[in-house]
Amino acid sequence: MALVTDTLDPKQQGGRGRSAASRTRARSGGPRIGSHIFLLILVIYFITPIWWLSVASTKDTAGLFSGSGGPLWFDDEFHFFDNVQGLFDRQNGIYWRWLGNSFLYAISGGVGATVLAVLAGYGFAKYRFRGRGAFFGVLLGAVMVPLTALVIPTFVLLSEVGLVNTIWAVILPSLLSPFGVYLMRVFAQEAVPDELLDAARIDGAGELRTFFTIALPLLRPAIVTVLLLSVVGTWNNFFLPLAVLSDPLLLPVTVGLNGWTALSNAGSGGEALWNLITTGAFISIIPLIIAFLSLQKYWQGGLSLGSLK
Repeated sequence: MALVTDTLDPKQQGGRGRSAASRTRARSGGPRIGSHIFLLILVIYFITPIWWLSVASTKDTAGLFSGSGGPLWFDDEFHFFDNVQGLFDRQNGIYWRWLGNSFLYAISGGVGATVLAVLAGYGFAKYRFRGRGAFFGVLLGAVMVPLTALVIPTFVLLSEVGLVNTIWAVILPSLLSPFGVYLMRVFAQEAVPDELLDAARIDGAGELRTFFTIALPLLRPAIVTVLLLSVVGTWNNFFLPLAVLSDPLLLPVTVGLNGWTALSNAGSGGEALWNLITTGAFISIIPLIIAFLSLQKYWQGGLSLGSLK
């Protein structure tokens, strides 16, 4: 067999090599195509609700239920700006008050939760103190508790201190992010070398200066991640504001639109509110999309940092 192989023409040997390489590419192309198809299905699954909402915001109430373009395409008439004008006119433009409340709750709660998570996570990762393991175990237990299960105990606690139906009833609970603390601790352990901190201390830098000049820049990807998770979680929070707020002027946009949905289902004010609800929901997701698109470069930096390690 060895003699036969050696006597083959070089062109035939090259053809065999090319055919073997093509068979290898064919075998490896199957799973790759399957993964691409799966990713395409996921993209369609996640994009379809956003597409439907953007299309629905351009329709009037009649077009939402019996439009010529169907639920996933535009009608002959474009009513987006009319719907926005309806948001201005409905209850003296209370929708824009709700949107401003959502910005207040999300920014205050998100930034506050991020600051606390950075400080606590860095402390758990880089300092040794009595009870650290027990406290971190309690923190992990808090991560496993659903937030909706804490709404009623939170309401009882806030009612005892007289904070129900105030902005603090939404902001103060939003400052606690157990998952953010856990994420910051895990990231700080890997991204901030102990040798770098020891070198800064040897050079005479204090703990605060070491944290702000050495550790904080290295934690930037995790900080942005926790910030976005906290902001989005507070922005989309529904059950907590529903339980602790009764003043319509203090409601976030999620609870406010839910009130309009109840009115439409009950028939009060007619079905004309559905076009306002879809348009208001579409406008409310635009700030979140902008935040993700503008901050994604920091995530990419965090991924490259992890690959270099």
